[in-house]
Amino acid sequence: MSRIGYARVSTIDQDLDTQIAKLKAEGCDIIRSEKVSGASRDGRAELAIILDFLRPGDELVVTRLNRLGRDTRDVLNLIHECEQRGAFVTVLDPHVSIRGEMGHVVLTVLGMVAQMERRFIKGRQRDGIERAKGKGAYSGGKRRVDYAAICKLDQEGLGPSDIAKHIGCSRMQVYRVLADRPGILPVKV
Repeated sequence: MSRIGYARVSTIDQDLDTQIAKLKAEGCDIIRSEKVSGASRDGRAELAIILDFLRPGDELVVTRLNRLGRDTRDVLNLIHECEQRGAFVTVLDPHVSIRGEMGHVVLTVLGMVAQMERRFIKGRQRDGIERAKGKGAYSGGKRRVDYAAICKLDQEGLGPSDIAKHIGCSRMQVYRVLADRPGILPVKV
């Protein structure tokens, strides 16, 4: 039986140290972490590895339920998958485990709250953007990759995988940038 910790933050500028420290203090034998959105399971390779690794009697430990996901159905499906493998989930804050029936009820409610919280955040974000646009103070989100550098490397003959490695982004981002160039047909993936 292993205690496997899972830490997640949504963006690369956020810090995982606090979650990892809590998971270590809880006695997790293995800790996997990633910096990716919890809106869906897409792109969450570390979580997929944990789910593949889980054995009967193992325990998946997270600091808060929203580290598993922001969508109630996705979180409940994830918990169900753990149970199908004979493993269980424990959330540290508030301390809840699915070992008992009451734990399932509490985790379902917490999952619904996490989803509702995400909707509120998105709504406040949309409202703030609309207010800023009305004042002429909004120019869009900050670009996360250097569009000019990607186009330059493409013109030099580098392929999308090599460009992604050189720039430090995903290959999919390279494809999107190249597809956005004026007068260029979209790249098929």
